[in-house]
Amino acid sequence: MQSKQVLNLDDVRKIAAAAEAEAKANNWAVTISIVDDGGHLLWLQRLDGAAPISASIAPAKARTAALGRRETKTYEDMINNGRFSFITAPNLDGMLEGGVPILVNNQCVGAVGVSGVKSSEDVQIGKAGIAALGA
Repeated sequence: MQSKQVLNLDDVRKIAAAAEAEAKANNWAVTISIVDDGGHLLWLQRLDGAAPISASIAPAKARTAALGRRETKTYEDMINNGRFSFITAPNLDGMLEGGVPILVNNQCVGAVGVSGVKSSEDVQIGKAGIAALGA
């Protein structure tokens, strides 16, 4: 039987705090979402001024990154490059850049999804959060 790492609440709080700090340092109003490896919501934080829709988009990005075990930009690029049929993939509704998997020892333990600014900035915030784990 194999063992696997899992995120605990302290891990989630570290990720969220670092992501929030990155967003605030840049004056970015975003929603930050963190999910486990099955895409189940562990954290949702909408910063002051973030658009209400971002509270739906961020968890979708996180869920897609966790289930696919890759950055959501992969899916957005695939669709933008003409593979339009991929939008019918089941259970993946956040195929926009801004979802980043959390990898520990090459295992996906969850993901961060951010929404509210440019997609590359969403990724920057998510990666800053993940870096706080030191994994």
